[in-house]
Amino acid sequence: MIGCTASTEPPAGSARRVVPVLLACVALVVTLAGCSGGKDAVASGGTFEFVSPGGRTEIFYDPPSSRGTIGKLAGPDLMTEGKTTSVQDYPGKVVVLNLWGQWCGPCRAEAPALEKVYAATKDSGVAFIGINVRDPQQDKAQDFVVDNKVGYPSIYDPSMRTLLALGGNFPTSVIPTTLILDRQHRVAAVFLRSLLADDLQPIVQKIASEEAQ
Repeated sequence: MIGCTASTEPPAGSARRVVPVLLACVALVVTLAGCSGGKDAVASGGTFEFVSPGGRTEIFYDPPSSRGTIGKLAGPDLMTEGKTTSVQDYPGKVVVLNLWGQWCGPCRAEAPALEKVYAATKDSGVAFIGINVRDPQQDKAQDFVVDNKVGYPSIYDPSMRTLLALGGNFPTSVIPTTLILDRQHRVAAVFLRSLLADDLQPIVQKIASEEAQ
């Protein structure tokens, strides 16, 4: 507790001393309050700011120097109890993030395409991370991974809390969504729709081949 108390009945002649003390206490409270933001601001911690695409489902951020970084994105591994999966596990790599749910028909449709691109690019410094959302039954999400032979890890996030790392403006209602982070983990591209391998692979390869900027 901040020690900002004063006698309710100050001695004669002390009023001028009490007022500065009270003002100082108010200033201290305001200063302390200003040291914390909302939970979204704290969780985000990046410079990426999503702007409504105006109906577009493909958004590219160029030149690379204009891209924003995401905050720390990490969560429980879907398949391995007690393990945490994080973007920070892949320093210096391009990271493809895919938001999916086993309840989502387009997610099932694009799963083979994502796996194909993952297999084709993983040896060139590319990592894939799925983010499983809105699946309260973890075993059903795990069955999706097994049935579709998904070879890359996923974060289990039914509440979508990890998406705070993408900033408060990022749309959470569009599933599936795919983001491509460059080697500095800046957002290079966003797809607000399901993908074919021919859609995704050229973009991933292009970003993986970029020189540091």
